[in-house]
Amino acid sequence: MSITDSINRILKINDSYQAPQRLMDLLTGDKAERDHVFKEMAYLFDHDYSFDWFHEYFQNEHADRKEKKQDFTPESVSKLLNRMVGDNPGSTMDVASGTGGLLITRWHEDRMQTNPFTYRPSDYLYHAEELSDRSVPFLLFNLIIRGMNATVMHGNALTRECYGIFFIQNDYDDHMLYSSLNVFPYTENIAQQFAVKFVEEKYPHIIQTPGIPKHIIEPKDRTKDESAWELTRALCGVEKLPEVQTPQSNLNGQEELQEKEEIPAGQMDIFGLLEN
Repeated sequence: MSITDSINRILKINDSYQAPQRLMDLLTGDKAERDHVFKEMAYLFDHDYSFDWFHEYFQNEHADRKEKKQDFTPESVSKLLNRMVGDNPGSTMDVASGTGGLLITRWHEDRMQTNPFTYRPSDYLYHAEELSDRSVPFLLFNLIIRGMNATVMHGNALTRECYGIFFIQNDYDDHMLYSSLNVFPYTENIAQQFAVKFVEEKYPHIIQTPGIPKHIIEPKDRTKDESAWELTRALCGVEKLPEVQTPQSNLNGQEELQEKEEIPAGQMDIFGLLEN
């Protein structure tokens, strides 16, 4: 069975043109069903999270080469670009992200600079900007299944016309777990923060993170570059550490996320067994 057929079987679709909407339904719907698909996809690719699983699938079935000149960066070029940038921790931005191949390569390089005992997703924040309606669901899927912290701007990177901004967050700062999907409100404040102009409210109100995560409210020692950490705190609505440890509210008036309870099944990757 081909990769295309295998992915379609896992997604329970008859044709690949149905994949973008199916992915969005999975990512915004029942988490148990989402996690089941995550596990099946991981099994299909031998639990190797170091590359974009949708590279071949999207390029062959969804890329719009004629109108949008969509083509994918080869994996070898992605690795070269990331090594040219260096291994400094912090924030990474990818404009015209496609399905996230470059960011996945960067994420893998970042985690391989540390180890499973000291790596914390909150030390890193990834920024993606993508125009294609068909690419965005694949991009979100790729970032969430890897437990990344990221923002995704769906819009035109040049004109800054925007249809929505996603905040993907690893709620428990645990690389073994998947991330949650949230949509920033369509407010003037958010537009200013991301230097965009909202031209359509394309996405509904989605908040999967039940509150400000405990590791944001009560951070422990920070050993990495502070830029990603400070921006993550700002995105969560925490400008500085509270003087008194009391429940706080985020943009939607929700309380602090408390102890780790009913943790969803995660990646079970352990950094690809440290690359063997």
